[in-house]
Amino acid sequence: MTNLSVNVNKIATLRNARGGNVPCVETVAVDCERFGADGITVHPRPDERHIRRSDVFALRPLVRTEFNIEGYPSEDFMELVLMVKPTQVTLVPDAPNVLTSSAGWEVAENLEMLTAIVDRLHEAGIRTSIFVGTDIDNIKQAARTGTDRIELYTGPYAHDFHDDPEQAVAPYVAAAEAAHQAGLGLNAGHDLSLDNLKFFKQHIPMLKEVSIGHQLIADALYMGLENTIKAYKEALAD
Repeated sequence: MTNLSVNVNKIATLRNARGGNVPCVETVAVDCERFGADGITVHPRPDERHIRRSDVFALRPLVRTEFNIEGYPSEDFMELVLMVKPTQVTLVPDAPNVLTSSAGWEVAENLEMLTAIVDRLHEAGIRTSIFVGTDIDNIKQAARTGTDRIELYTGPYAHDFHDDPEQAVAPYVAAAEAAHQAGLGLNAGHDLSLDNLKFFKQHIPMLKEVSIGHQLIADALYMGLENTIKAYKEALAD
């Protein structure tokens, strides 16, 4: 089974646009779980333009499924996750001012740092995932850090899917096999949607988790949150 983790950053973006607490991030996260989500993802950034540190602390006791926190492993970020102790930390190479994660780690160039970060998280009992592209050598380098999983950046797949689905998914099939051979669990995320998710899952059956936010929340504007989560779960069904 492939888990669906719902990224609630966009709920926080909408709330912050007006001030106050509408919509309530905590309520939406609890509802996502109630409607069938297998996890909740947040990506707190230094400027707190969507998820705030206070949101992370508020969500921790409420999330009953898996809690995944994404972010660049600055000391402030590490302090936060070591206090909160989520189920999983996904390490991304984002600069502070980027709009969204748009590339994976060049692991060899950051091997010593990432290995040390993975060790710190493991000491706290936190599962780790490193955000990467489909380069096979890079995935092998990720395995050297001791990480539990990698998360494949699926932006290029989503971009190319409608032109040639088979060609779009091929690098991910090869990357998934390399990850499996290296003993890594496999997650995926970025621009996955109801249009392309089922095809991706069918070609990568060992997929453990997808993290989806922007598109899922956009779909919920038309379909409703409960129906949307059910639809995404159906797309992931074996």
